[in-house]
Amino acid sequence: MSSRLFKHTHPYKPFLLEEATKLIVGTLPPPRFTTGELRPQDVDFCYGSCNGQLWPILDRIFNLGLKYETTEEAVEQRKEFLIDNSIGVCDIVESAEREKIDASDLGMQNVVLRDLTGYLKKHPNIQTVLFMGGNSKNGPEYFFRKQLKEYGLKLKVVSNQVPRIHHLELHFESDMSVRALPKAIGTRTVKTVSLTAPSGAANRAVGSLQAYKDLKSKNPDFNTLDFRVMQYREFF
Repeated sequence: MSSRLFKHTHPYKPFLLEEATKLIVGTLPPPRFTTGELRPQDVDFCYGSCNGQLWPILDRIFNLGLKYETTEEAVEQRKEFLIDNSIGVCDIVESAEREKIDASDLGMQNVVLRDLTGYLKKHPNIQTVLFMGGNSKNGPEYFFRKQLKEYGLKLKVVSNQVPRIHHLELHFESDMSVRALPKAIGTRTVKTVSLTAPSGAANRAVGSLQAYKDLKSKNPDFNTLDFRVMQYREFF
């Protein structure tokens, strides 16, 4: 194996932070999105991998009729949906290094994080953070917890059932626009939801869930994508 590490940088800037009430947060798209070597059914946008399941899930929930191809039309379809529903996207990893060029979270080294906590403090419209995965090592919730420690903050458990739900109390300052007055200091609560990751790699984890097993026993045709559609519908 070569001793040279692959620099895996995020190809997309955060999307729609100003207007978003909900924020989708993952880690990094597959390395081919960094190098620009896309497959014909990839979409050159957040979560555009032809192997990913986020857009197929949202397609089924909202009946979007999305195209799955490397075209500007496919990109615009997704942007329009996010804008119409005030949903932003801000993956928490800005860059990482890899020995093996793949999309595994565990393979990331020397990770540089985006300041997600700072974004939440800066953009008060954001009420809900939707993590694309849980608290496993190098997952989005894992990195967020690590970042919160630096801010002296922590998540408060609301529900430990999958998908796990937490609350985060954030203090913020707002300018009063009148020079003689001090800044107003307030607190707001942000809800975080750790959804089952929309990746094929997470299918085994879905299959081990008792809730999935119960539904599968009632309907043998029920599959892991059906389970995610059911789970995501409640929060999107």
